[in-house]
Amino acid sequence: MRIQSQHFRSIWQQANAVYIIDQTQLPFDFVTVELTSLAQICHAIRHMQVRGAPLIGAAAAYGVALGIQQDASDEHLQAVVKQLIATRPTAVNLAWAAQRMQQTLMPLAVAQRAAAAWLAAQAIADEDVAQNLAIGQHGKALIAEKATVDANQAVNILTHCNAGWLATVDGGTALAPIYAAHDAGLKVHVWVDETRPRNQGASLTAWELAQHGVPHTVIADNAGGHLMQHGQVDLVIVGADRVTSQGDVCNKIGTYLKALAAFDQQIPFYAAVPTPTIDWQIARGAEIEIEMRDADEVAYMQGQTATGDIQTVRVIPRESPALNPAFDVTPARLVTGVITEHGVFAPDQLHALKTHSLGD
Repeated sequence: MRIQSQHFRSIWQQANAVYIIDQTQLPFDFVTVELTSLAQICHAIRHMQVRGAPLIGAAAAYGVALGIQQDASDEHLQAVVKQLIATRPTAVNLAWAAQRMQQTLMPLAVAQRAAAAWLAAQAIADEDVAQNLAIGQHGKALIAEKATVDANQAVNILTHCNAGWLATVDGGTALAPIYAAHDAGLKVHVWVDETRPRNQGASLTAWELAQHGVPHTVIADNAGGHLMQHGQVDLVIVGADRVTSQGDVCNKIGTYLKALAAFDQQIPFYAAVPTPTIDWQIARGAEIEIEMRDADEVAYMQGQTATGDIQTVRVIPRESPALNPAFDVTPARLVTGVITEHGVFAPDQLHALKTHSLGD
């Protein structure tokens, strides 16, 4: 994607270092950060300088490469993979990528692993980009179907949290169809959920849509159901951090409420994910470990003052505790389809993808 006419990926390698866009600084400051150690990669993942299931998978792959540059022994490689997997438990891509790196490197001679790790990590990143571009094309067809109802009216799409190119290596998942439709000349408008507690819709999705010139409007999370009731939403597209083999969708907290409203109003609800986000080992969403994050993310908000200063302010009483589950699970019965790089599948048809996924 482009930022002020310059192409960027959200993560890239240069020499023996990895570079990221620090997403905690957006939308007010565009900052890139150099990472040269496993500890720095783990910090970036845990503190959400990089976030989004596909992106933290790629970050984990690069983390393995950084982590074994000085010691590529079996024992150290296994320890590096274990340390990375522990950084965030919910998104399946992270463990998938770290374990794939281990499986790729273990058969090699120890002396070959350090160089091979960079190539393997780059392959995972490149695959993510290709998958997301394909997701965009399959999802564009769904938007085009809605556009044929009235070519003079924009298709109104509601999304949740950030599942754009910032959440991937490039291209996005839930936003990939929107970008593809916009670039093809289809009229689209995006309702951007603010998504407390971290405001990733307002801070990230709105920022990247603005960079790409896509019409959009930021809304408070709880406005989504109201807009659906009043015929202002044509379809809902979200990303996911994990999809079970039976089609339950685990995504940013609040997704379940959007799915309930969409189901009640008979509005199509799609999750857009690359196949590494599908966990074939888990059938039901109840089996997914839900990450509990720091209560300060609920208690405090960050923003820019009228003078341009960035400040953090407390928004709840000091005497009040806060709870911060990062994700919820939308059951398959509320999901119209899952948009993948191989096409759009109803939840009960996901099994047709298993061969593709395991082959990857």
